[in-house]
Amino acid sequence: MRRILHAVLFEVCALVILVPLMSYGFGMDMLHFGALALILAVCAMASNMIYNHFYEMVEHRYGWRRTVPMRILHTLGFEAFFMALALPLTAWWLDIGILDALLLDVTFSIFFMIYAFCFNWVFDIARHRLAGWQAARR
Repeated sequence: MRRILHAVLFEVCALVILVPLMSYGFGMDMLHFGALALILAVCAMASNMIYNHFYEMVEHRYGWRRTVPMRILHTLGFEAFFMALALPLTAWWLDIGILDALLLDVTFSIFFMIYAFCFNWVFDIARHRLAGWQAARR
């Protein structure tokens, strides 16, 4: 349940922040851009599950440890995997060239790396405080 709550809150909060900023910044219609962002959010969640499934299979097979370098490799690998899906979809949906779509997707990726760090930090703090409050009520 915690993973589902985390994933849904992560995507909803990202859309609330990202869609108005990117629509304004790139001079695009918010509904058209919002639809793309929603499609990409669903694709990101599905891609995340698929990527992590195969990554963990390889991790287990080769006995990889979750060190900082491996976390960086994992993050960069996911970004490359997801961008391979998102790039043609973005170019087609917005009727823009591949280079413009690449610029937009790189902007998305930078936003999400910073956002993911901040969101997960706040989520962990909130989860620990909630657990403390629940323990205190018992």
